[in-house]
Amino acid sequence: MADRAYTDAEIDAAVASLTDEERLRHAQELVTRAAPQLQRVLNEALSQGGWFGDVHDQAVGAAAGEPDVEQRKVAISTLVAEETRLGMLVGVAVGFELARTLEANENSDEG
Repeated sequence: MADRAYTDAEIDAAVASLTDEERLRHAQELVTRAAPQLQRVLNEALSQGGWFGDVHDQAVGAAAGEPDVEQRKVAISTLVAEETRLGMLVGVAVGFELARTLEANENSDEG
C-alpha cells in the first residue's frame, strides 16, 4: 500500500463526515475497546518525543510556583491547554497509523 497525499478538500470532507452520529458512535466504540492499548501507545509516544520528563516537570513547577494567584491560574490553564492540544495531535497521529494498519491488514487478507 503506497502512501498518498490527501487534498484539503478530502480532509475537509472526511472531518465533516465525523458529525454523522452513527459514524461517530462507531468510532467511539472502537476507541473505547482499544483505550488501554491506545493509552500505552500515547504515553510511549509522548515520552519518546521528549514532551514529558524534565521539561514537563519544570513547566509544572513554574506554573504551580507562580506567586500571584491570578497569574498562577493563567499559567496552569495554559499548561493544561497546551498538553491537551499535544495529546490530541499525538492521538490523531496514532489514530492515522492505526487506521492504516487496519486497512493494510484488511487488504492483505483479501489478496
